[in-house]
Amino acid sequence: MLYTKKGDKGTTKTFGCDQSISKNSIVAEALGALDETNSFLGLARARTKEKTFEIKGEKINFSDLILEIQQNLFIVQAEIAGATLSIDIEKVNRVEKMVDEIEKILPPIKNFFISGSTELGATFDFARTLVRRAERRVVEAKEEGQVVVSDETLSYLNRLSSLLYALARIASHLEGAEEIKPDYK
Repeated sequence: MLYTKKGDKGTTKTFGCDQSISKNSIVAEALGALDETNSFLGLARARTKEKTFEIKGEKINFSDLILEIQQNLFIVQAEIAGATLSIDIEKVNRVEKMVDEIEKILPPIKNFFISGSTELGATFDFARTLVRRAERRVVEAKEEGQVVVSDETLSYLNRLSSLLYALARIASHLEGAEEIKPDYK
C-alpha cells in the first residue's frame, strides 16, 4: 500500500525508531533534502545513459557514476535516520580522485561561472546546489544533537558538491560550450 495514514497528523518515524518526529523537524528536513537531491540525480542519470568522458584512457559513463552517487546518498539517509551505516573513507577518496582527474582535463578555474552553458551542465550544477542544501541541513541536525553523523559522511557531502561542479564543467566542455563568467555590471 502506498499510504499508511500514519503521518496524517504531521509526524513520521525514521528507520528502526518507534518514536515519532515532526515532519517539520530538522531531521525530517535533512532527510527530505537528501531525498530531493537523490531524486534530481535520477533525472540527471536518465539524461546521461550513453554519455561518457575519459580519464587516463578509461571511459567513465556519467550514468554509472551518478548511480554510484545515488547509492551512497541512500547510505547517508540511512545514517541520518538512525541506522548504523555510514560513508567510509574510501568513498570520500574516490570522489576526491574523480574531481582531481576531471580538473586535469579542464582549464583552471579563475572565476565563478554562470550556469546554463549546456542543459546537462546546468543539470549537474543544479544538483550541486541541492547537495549543498542537504549538507547544510545535515550539519544543522548534527549541531542540534538530533543525529550522529560520521566525519566521513560530512566530508562526502562536501566533496560531492565539488564532484557535481566538476561534472557540470566537463559536461559543458565536452559539448564545446564556453564558460561564461559574471560581468558584475
